[in-house]
Amino acid sequence: MQLLQLPSVLLALLATINVSHATHTSNWAVLVSTSRFWFNYRHLANTLSLYRTVKRLGIPDSQIILMLPDDMACNPRNSFPGSVFNDKSRQLDLYDDQGSVEQIAGMGGIEVDYRGNEVTVENFIRLLTDRWPASHPASKRLMTDDRSNILIYMTGHGGNEFLKFQDSEEISSFDLADAFEQMWEKKRYHELLFMIDTCQANTMYPCILHSEHHRDRQQCEGPKLIQSSRRSGCWRRGHRSLDILQPRVSRESDAQHELRRAPGRAV
Repeated sequence: MQLLQLPSVLLALLATINVSHATHTSNWAVLVSTSRFWFNYRHLANTLSLYRTVKRLGIPDSQIILMLPDDMACNPRNSFPGSVFNDKSRQLDLYDDQGSVEQIAGMGGIEVDYRGNEVTVENFIRLLTDRWPASHPASKRLMTDDRSNILIYMTGHGGNEFLKFQDSEEISSFDLADAFEQMWEKKRYHELLFMIDTCQANTMYPCILHSEHHRDRQQCEGPKLIQSSRRSGCWRRGHRSLDILQPRVSRESDAQHELRRAPGRAV
């Protein structure tokens, strides 16, 4: 699937899939960068690019959960303090809240819900399944119901059936499948779009595709899955596509580059 119209695809998947079955009540996004340290700048830039896109498509900060393990804008190695860019042209500052670039509106600031050591596998799974103590702030919870459409985006370093969190722990495909199963049983979503941007990304999907609720409903209401690479592959420069339920090699920022290049869209 080519991503030239991905903003429209995201909007359609979050708002109009299966509308004949029932009307959804809200749109939510969970955007997760799992890597820290300066050499993983691209992972944070990818996540902020998608953050900027979902806000532009109408999802408010109150319904976006943003998880960033590091702050590249303030890193002492950053030659452009206070700024993060998603390509070498540096035309778009992802931290620009005023809209200094012509015809590109500012985002009104960035609201990070989980930062630094708060970005853990445990907190991510608790977020999806809503297994929090009563004292946990409502602003850091995924307050969805069975009529909510959810986009979950994750990027970082991965391998065969796992994704690393900050080089200290991993989430497995089994963990994800179990979390999605719990979400369905607890009636926490209507439609769910899961995008993962990492090496060997599609190895995270078999457990989800073969989970009981996904099998029973023949994928008509199960998670919609998009990955950026196959089992034997990592991202590759110059390749501008992602696949839905099909393996293909792609580099880490392809989705964000196509989002920005979409005709008539200023990301």
